[in-house]
Amino acid sequence: MSGQFGGSPIIILREGSQRTAGRDAQRSNIMAAKAVAGAVRTTLGPKGMDKMMVDTLGDVVITNDGVTILKEMDIEHPAAKMMVEVAKTQDAEVGDGTTTAVILAGELLKQAEDLLDQEIHPTVIAAGYRDAADKSLEILRSMATEVTPKEENLLRKIAITAMTGKGSQSARDELALIAVQAVKSVVDEDGTVDIENITVEKKVGGSITDSTLVSGVVIDKDRLHPSMPRKVTDARIALLNAAIEIEKTEVEAKIQITSPDQLQAFLDQEESMLKGMVKRIEDTGANVVFEQKGIDDLAQHFLANAGIYTVRRVKKSDMDKLARATGGRVITSIHDLTSNDLGKAGLIEERKIGDDKMTFVEGCSNPKSVSVILRGGTEHVVDELARAMNDALRVVGVALEDRMLVPGGGAPEVELSLRLRAYAATVGGREQLAIEAFADAMEIIPKTLAENAGLDQIDLLVALRSKHEQGMKGIGLGVDIGQPVDMMELGVVEPLRVKTQAIQSAAEAAVMILRIDDVIASKSGGPGGMPGGPGGMPGGMGGEDFD
Repeated sequence: MSGQFGGSPIIILREGSQRTAGRDAQRSNIMAAKAVAGAVRTTLGPKGMDKMMVDTLGDVVITNDGVTILKEMDIEHPAAKMMVEVAKTQDAEVGDGTTTAVILAGELLKQAEDLLDQEIHPTVIAAGYRDAADKSLEILRSMATEVTPKEENLLRKIAITAMTGKGSQSARDELALIAVQAVKSVVDEDGTVDIENITVEKKVGGSITDSTLVSGVVIDKDRLHPSMPRKVTDARIALLNAAIEIEKTEVEAKIQITSPDQLQAFLDQEESMLKGMVKRIEDTGANVVFEQKGIDDLAQHFLANAGIYTVRRVKKSDMDKLARATGGRVITSIHDLTSNDLGKAGLIEERKIGDDKMTFVEGCSNPKSVSVILRGGTEHVVDELARAMNDALRVVGVALEDRMLVPGGGAPEVELSLRLRAYAATVGGREQLAIEAFADAMEIIPKTLAENAGLDQIDLLVALRSKHEQGMKGIGLGVDIGQPVDMMELGVVEPLRVKTQAIQSAAEAAVMILRIDDVIASKSGGPGGMPGGPGGMPGGMGGEDFD
């Protein structure tokens, strides 16, 4: 990049830097974004295909979850990375609809490219897209119907829709029931749902139908000592974040021992202190201890003699879940422990699941934290099952929070397309073209659903438009029968937030990419003006993870 001054060029950028400007920059960015959308397009819907991702270490991930695919892909182009952010945002907000959001963003950019070729300024397109996105949210809210926590059947349908096509097809009814029961258990008094309070444990072995919901917490650890009871009924649980061992002094201290008697007295004193700690726990009435820190070997012996079931080195997140499930308090000093701090559970038991021993905490009176154990024939099956379950838990949680749902199967997108075209006519000017382009982009979802199911997308789109023009808002694509069907009757429903978030994220990403007319890559830039050389690291280093 240089300027002319008195006949001699002035160099502004460092030698080796690359600059792409104007239409070339826009074309490059749009092409990269479309390529990302194209990569996940075939995974959309119940008939979508899976992707096999192999990383540099040879580890394999088989999935059709949009955000997982994009996270696993080693993407280098900056505009393509923005598309990955769309999927990540969608996943963080609602858990499902990641593929939809990315496909919409890609199609919005494709439509914008045609407008750019007609010499319509990117700012005009951006304004039209923002206007259309706002109008879309308004239309979607008018389409939405209410769902209450009592309508368990509808909540199960939401979970089934989220799981469909994600490797859980054979047992989706049972898994959907587990998801709904789990989410309803952890709803807070103010109606919010934090699915972090649902522990999902994956165990290879058995079949998908062996997956269960534990009305309490499952800790991936066994009892500390074989002499301790394997099973405790009517459990009174001490939750400790204080080590049951002799603490070292904060300052350097030296103990001088001059005779064997003194040494024995010192050891006896240590033993007496540990025995006192265990006696303190025993006196509160506790018969189970979950310890976040360490436990001295001698203390383990005393705990075993007292018949106290003990687990040590429990993760902080698991301690918080135990507190929620049992009603106990996590105590940071053994001397402060009282019987009022103890949690309660009907049963604590060590069980073997697959090759691992785990501690089950069950029979809690009002467990605000629950666990789901997923089983499957292979590691890849269980991993994909966990992704499907996570999506189901998230969407049921969102549905319980917002209490609004919309039909699936491309019905909202066809309705949006129809209504936005009518709205565009009232706007007029060049912005009308951008709103119409937004309307056209919406139809990519029903088209892709049809294409992935091996159906004729043109015929079906015409049939869907016809139904919606007659006022049938809930008509979507029934991929199993290959015809337009009422999605509410079919049970294909999604939380309203899945659609609103997808449209907002897609529109914002498309507008941001459209407004870029200059890409300046520094000296260490790789090919095509992209930051990073081979492997995506500055200066072409090998792409290792230096975090």
